[in-house]
Amino acid sequence: MQVRAGLAVLLLSMSTVAAAADMVQGGTRHLGVASCASSVCHGKLSAQTGRNVALNEYQIWSHEDFHSRAYRDLINPQSQAIAARLGLASAATARICLDCHADNVPAALRGPKFQLTDGVQCEACHGGAEKWIESHAQASVAHSDNVARGMYPSEQPLRRAELCLSCHMGTRDKFATQVIMGAGHPRLRFELQVFSFNQPAHVQIDADYVQRKGRIDNVNLWVTGQIENARRYLELLQARLPVAGSFLPEFALYDCFGCHHPIDRQRWSHSRAGAGIEPGTLRLQKYHLIMLQAITEVLAPDALADVVTATDELVQAGQASVASVQAAAQKLHAWIDAHEGWTRRQYSPDDIARLRRTVLRYAAEDKASDFGAAEQVVMGVDSLSYAAADHERHKAALDSLYNAVKSASGFDPTQFAGVARSVQGQF
Repeated sequence: MQVRAGLAVLLLSMSTVAAAADMVQGGTRHLGVASCASSVCHGKLSAQTGRNVALNEYQIWSHEDFHSRAYRDLINPQSQAIAARLGLASAATARICLDCHADNVPAALRGPKFQLTDGVQCEACHGGAEKWIESHAQASVAHSDNVARGMYPSEQPLRRAELCLSCHMGTRDKFATQVIMGAGHPRLRFELQVFSFNQPAHVQIDADYVQRKGRIDNVNLWVTGQIENARRYLELLQARLPVAGSFLPEFALYDCFGCHHPIDRQRWSHSRAGAGIEPGTLRLQKYHLIMLQAITEVLAPDALADVVTATDELVQAGQASVASVQAAAQKLHAWIDAHEGWTRRQYSPDDIARLRRTVLRYAAEDKASDFGAAEQVVMGVDSLSYAAADHERHKAALDSLYNAVKSASGFDPTQFAGVARSVQGQF
C-alpha cells in the first residue's frame, strides 16, 4: 500500500509539471516576439517614466537576456559537433534540442508572426498570448484574469521553479541524458534565486507590481528552488526517459564528479559519500537533498533524522536495484510534498541568518563538498546574503567561496571545506 501511495504522489506531481508545461506551451496560440516588440508595446528604446511598466522589455530581452540567444546556440560549431556525435542532421532541427532552445510549440499553435528562430521568447515563459495580448494592457483587467486566459504566473516562486526546471533540469519528455552530455552538452545546474537575479530584470518590483502580483522574497525563491529541484530530481529518478540511450535510473542523475576528476585528486570521503557507500562506486547525486537537510535542520530539527535517513537510503538504493531506487525516491518525494508549505512561509531575519550559517557549516564539516553540492552551497550563501540585505558587506567572503568552485577540473573538496571554515565567522 505504501508503494501505491507513493506512486500516486509521483503521478500527481508529474501531472502538475505537465500541466505547467501545457499552460506555457499548449492550448493557446503563441503569437511570436514581433507581436510584443513594436514601439507602442514592449519595444521602446528606453524605460518609460510615469508608467507602471517600462515598455522596453523587448530591448532588454533581445540584447541582454541569454534566453534570446538559445536558438542561435544551436547553430554554433559546438552544437554542430554535438549533433554529429548524436547522429542528428542538425541541432537546429532536432526536437530534442528545440524543446529547450526555442519555444517549440506545435505548428497549429504558431501565429502568423511566430518564428522558431526567436529562441526562448516571451511566450515560452509567459504563456501563449492569443487570449491575453489585448487584455494585459488594460488597467481594468486584473492579473488573475490574464492568468485565467493563459498567462503563466511566473511571479509565484513554485510555479517559476516548475517552469525553469522544465529545461534547466528537465522532464520525462526532455532531458539532457548521459549520452547527450557525453556528446558534449554542458552539464546542467540550477539555483532559482541566483539564476533569477543574474538574468537582466525586465520588470519593476514597485508598489504597483506588489499590489497586482505580490512580493517575492529572496529567501522564498531560494527555499522554493531547493525544494522543487529535489522533487524534480526524485521524479526523474523514477522516469523512463523517452530518449535513445537512456537508462533507468538515468546515468546523468548520478554524481558526475564521483568519476570524472583527475585520478590523482582524491575526492571521496565518508562524510560526503554517506553511510554504506564505498570508494570507487557510482553515487546518486544528493546536492539539493543536502540543502534540504540544512533547511530542515533550521525549520524542523526534530524531522532532520528522517530526511537524512531517507537520503542515505536513496543513495544506497542507487547501487542496488531500480525497484529500490523507486521506493526510496517515492518515500522522499512524499516527505517533500508534506513540507511544501515552506515555499510560502514568511521568514524572519533570524531564520535567514540561521539558514545561511547552517548551509555554510555543512560545507565546513565536509558534508557538502562534492562539486555539485559545493556549487549549491556557494549560490545558497549568495542568495541568503541578498535575502539578509548584507551582500555587499560579505562580498570578499563570497568571492573566496566562488573562487573555490570556479573550475570543476581543478576543484579540491578539502580546500573548499577549508575556505568554508575560514569565512564561517564572518556570517
